[in-house]
Amino acid sequence: MTEDTDRVERQIQLTAPRSRVWQALIQPKAFGEWFGVALQGEAFVEGEPARGRITIPGYEHLKFEFLVACIEPERRFGFRWHPYAVDPEKNYDDEPTTLVMFELEDSPGGTLLRVVESGFDAIPVERRAEAFRMNSHGWEEQMGNIQRHVATH
Repeated sequence: MTEDTDRVERQIQLTAPRSRVWQALIQPKAFGEWFGVALQGEAFVEGEPARGRITIPGYEHLKFEFLVACIEPERRFGFRWHPYAVDPEKNYDDEPTTLVMFELEDSPGGTLLRVVESGFDAIPVERRAEAFRMNSHGWEEQMGNIQRHVATH
């Protein structure tokens, strides 16, 4: 676990082959199952947005959107989004985004999954600390979610 003011980093050892972890990341339906979103579309496309609705209790009224930044099969998947953009009355479009990057490596007994979200220092100061705190906690939760997902799919 690494943290400074600009980035959150988490990693987890998954007892699943890299191909299974990759499918959980790159298939919108599978991604949504463990991440807590209902996504539109059949595939993520580099340079294109992914959109849907959050399905996590208490947040169902919020839209979910990210821009696919990179897809390197079975190695890296990245997207840009507005971190902790939870005020339905606020338009976050003019704010900078953070970059979320998932990296996969083979490791004994499965796959090492690392996620790094960077760019918090560019978020407006009035939102920065809360966005960092909430996403830092959120990535802890999401690592457990993907672990359960790949163990059962």
